[in-house]
Amino acid sequence: MNYGTVRRKLLKTLGYSLALVTAAAGLLAVYVARTWDRQWDAPLPDIQRSTDPEVIRRGEYLVYGPSHCSECHSSPSADAEDVAGPGQRAPLVGGRRMAAAPLGALYTRNLTTDRETGIGRYTDGQIARTLRYAVRPDGRAVLQLLMPFQNMSDADLTAIISFLRSQPPVRNAVPENEYTWIGKVVRSLSPAFKPRRVVHAPADSPSEQPTRERGEYIARSVANCGGCHTRFDSVSLAAVGQDFAGGNEMAPERRPGADPNLWFRTPNLTPASGSALNKFPDRETFIARFQRGGFHYAGSPMPWGPFSHISEADLGALYEFLHSLQPQPGSTAEVTFVKRRAAEVERRASR
Repeated sequence: MNYGTVRRKLLKTLGYSLALVTAAAGLLAVYVARTWDRQWDAPLPDIQRSTDPEVIRRGEYLVYGPSHCSECHSSPSADAEDVAGPGQRAPLVGGRRMAAAPLGALYTRNLTTDRETGIGRYTDGQIARTLRYAVRPDGRAVLQLLMPFQNMSDADLTAIISFLRSQPPVRNAVPENEYTWIGKVVRSLSPAFKPRRVVHAPADSPSEQPTRERGEYIARSVANCGGCHTRFDSVSLAAVGQDFAGGNEMAPERRPGADPNLWFRTPNLTPASGSALNKFPDRETFIARFQRGGFHYAGSPMPWGPFSHISEADLGALYEFLHSLQPQPGSTAEVTFVKRRAAEVERRASR
């Protein structure tokens, strides 16, 4: 076989390969265009608001405490440390821009009862479906990691909705989420952007006592500790690490004094040697750190403000649950690291 014949066959093979790649890319583009912002069906939970003052009070505790809704859904100008301070219940008007390069950016929704820009236009079932199944009232899916309440009890879900319904309306139009082409592809393909199907929500939550059972419920179904303290793939957002073992890399929050180059690596919360959990010699020290609140680093993504208002019983329960976990290898290094290139990407994405 001479050189010319080999060259022709090689070019023919390359031509076929290029045609196949082009066809596949075209099919993917069509699929993404049709599905990235599709509407989904999901059950409407049988949840109805209550006007019982005790139920509303319970909802307020959850929203401004362990569920830390106030951390993201308060005004962008609100100081996250003061959001849940005494007499400082900042209205949950939303509008915070959450950069998620290379996927785009998300905006937190207005949770006040305004009928045009808030939740006043939605039914109790539609709000409950968003929290439990990660499906918005318009049928579009939200990122599951941001709505981790699939197994929150009916009682606590009712309390949260009852509290939100009791709040005055505040008009605040929030922009729609911004997705790059990479974000649209991921949104079409990744399970993290699809409705949640596996739900095992109990009717009632474990009693507010410092027990392992209560701690697991708070960690997994209320406070979403695993949402940050489990390592996720930065593009697909699928879990790639052990629950609560840390290692997730997170950009700094945009707060006064925060260094945009100083990123955070979430620490290991299992009782492994050198883990963050084992830095607390006893339950009392663990509780005291949360009750003190305050940031050691200005850009820390840890919601210390709301978490400082978790009850002593619930904090004790968290301590018991975390210590009951099997020690897992995970991040035991310094929680901060310099990531200048990523900081530049974040700055460009925010323009």
